[in-house]
Amino acid sequence: MRQEIVEETVAESGYRQIRADIIFGRLAPGQKLKLENLKGAYETSVSTLREILNRLTSEGLVVAEGQRGFEVAPVSVADLKEIAALRLLLEEHALEQSFEQGDVEWEAKLVSAHYKLARMEQVMASGDTSRAEDWKRYDWEFHQALISACGSRLLMETHSAVFDKYLRYQMVALSYRGSVAEQEHRQLLEAALQRDSKTAKKVLQCHIQAGVEHALGKGLLSAVPPQS
Repeated sequence: MRQEIVEETVAESGYRQIRADIIFGRLAPGQKLKLENLKGAYETSVSTLREILNRLTSEGLVVAEGQRGFEVAPVSVADLKEIAALRLLLEEHALEQSFEQGDVEWEAKLVSAHYKLARMEQVMASGDTSRAEDWKRYDWEFHQALISACGSRLLMETHSAVFDKYLRYQMVALSYRGSVAEQEHRQLLEAALQRDSKTAKKVLQCHIQAGVEHALGKGLLSAVPPQS
């Protein structure tokens, strides 16, 4: 029993590490995931790695190539647009529910999340991109805080899974938009505290659509090189 617990812990730890490396771009789109190489990097067995990669395949983050093994899921303009549209659909609904049910504790959580994000946006605005992962992590936390009072665990989990895929695109292709994005986050905070879901939805639509257009307009996605 104890050995089974250890194996499960190693598998879960390896799953979280590989998943995070894919989302944050450390494992690039299209990169081959060779089990022998990963075994040393993640200190786990080939059989455990195969289970992890099959799990990530079911999430759409990895592609199984039959007898040829696995690779990180590629990126595309069409996929980005679809993920962005799904994120907007889920987040708008959850946001409305959260605004209706949020209490003082929710407000405090939201203000705290925005404070951390705003500070990191200042770092990005200075031209320092060394903490880009922290910037996107705080962005994730802020948007999760916005909808955290929606009252549906399933909705939160579904949104989180879609947001993670969107986050991968942000790390790969969606660059920092500067003061415009900062202002949109501030408007979302103000709308939340005023329970103004109508305004918040409009801001959110602009926020997501502008991010996608920014990436496509700069050709950032098409500039992603193929991996071997």
